[in-house]
Amino acid sequence: MNGIGHISVYLAIVDTEKYTPGWEVNVSFKLFLFDQIRDKFLTIQDVDGVIRRFHDIKTEWGFHKFLSLECFNDLSQGYLFNDCCVFGAELFVHDRNAKREILTMIKEPINRTMAWKIENFSSLDKVTYYSRIFQVGDVKWKLLVYPKGIYNGEMKVMSLFLLCCDCVLPEHKFFAQFKIRIKDQINNKNHIEKTGKHWFTTSSNECGFSHFMPLKDLQDLCKGLLMNDALIVEGEIIVMSNVK
Repeated sequence: MNGIGHISVYLAIVDTEKYTPGWEVNVSFKLFLFDQIRDKFLTIQDVDGVIRRFHDIKTEWGFHKFLSLECFNDLSQGYLFNDCCVFGAELFVHDRNAKREILTMIKEPINRTMAWKIENFSSLDKVTYYSRIFQVGDVKWKLLVYPKGIYNGEMKVMSLFLLCCDCVLPEHKFFAQFKIRIKDQINNKNHIEKTGKHWFTTSSNECGFSHFMPLKDLQDLCKGLLMNDALIVEGEIIVMSNVK
């Protein structure tokens, strides 16, 4: 009843009948709601990432006031699109033994900008192209472009993503807040730029924007983004951390 006028979202543990009596699972988690217009997530988590204990009496944790119904039903917010919404969860299970995960945060990584000049753009005929490897701190990254979008021309947009090359093993986890931009090659000020943040893991090693910008805007010569059939894509790591 405390969630009146709001969307309530919970994380629940299932298949508990297979656990031995007295079982418990300690979890810290985040819940997500996808903004389908701006390609970004609304993220909700407990203060300071508190660890919640799931057990036979308490099998779910969450937020009874995740988002107001007024905001959720406002189509301009992008959470409800074509009568569909996308929820997600990211969780970390904490062992009860002495093993701990150490989060190291690098707020201003050295050499944090990666620049990629893509030439002969109009002649690109593959679905996907990758940049060379860039190293920021101790982590290797690539930029990834879909010249005609991830739907291969159906949406008439270009897609841009950041990919972590070091997510090889399950214990490899890297967080990054980042920017991806296409440079204004005429005035060097009206760049097209978007910001994202993501936990990069073996199962989710890339993040970006499927609708980065319309192709018609990219091809508008007055904007200075595509000059001599070449564009300059930059990725910038603002904040980075790794888990050991």
